[in-house]
Amino acid sequence: MKSKLKINQAIPEDYTAIADIYNEYIRSGGATMDEVIKTEKDIAAWVEKFNDRERLFTLKKADKIIGWGIIKKYSDRSGYRTTCETAIYLTSTEKGNGYGTFLKKYVMQVCKDLGYRHLVAKILGGNQASIIYNQKLGYTIVGTQKEVGFRDGQWYDVVIMQYLIK
Repeated sequence: MKSKLKINQAIPEDYTAIADIYNEYIRSGGATMDEVIKTEKDIAAWVEKFNDRERLFTLKKADKIIGWGIIKKYSDRSGYRTTCETAIYLTSTEKGNGYGTFLKKYVMQVCKDLGYRHLVAKILGGNQASIIYNQKLGYTIVGTQKEVGFRDGQWYDVVIMQYLIK
């Protein structure tokens, strides 16, 4: 499986595919609090604001982007410089094949290489599949923010998970 997959740092030509995959999650609900459909310009704006330790990656299978992963700063406050947030998104047709795990393990290793110690994942409370997936990768639940998000006429809890690099 892994020989068919390629992970690269995202380039501007990838931004439309990244937006398309993210838009699947925005439209379906249940995985992001984002409500506004994204364009390649929106993705470019994310990357333009990155610091030197933030990354956006693509996962390609047979030269087609099937997913993406992100490492982003947790806070602007310097005391949090060893903490980052990670997220992985796969196109719906490629879920359940181990590709997300392959990409997340890569992202976690890059986090270590960049000097991060504490990785955070924020997951909507009802997204049990994502919670279990992160637990299998060693993330632990550290808390739940009750009714912290409001989308589509309802309140959402967000589960905060962490992974400590040793």
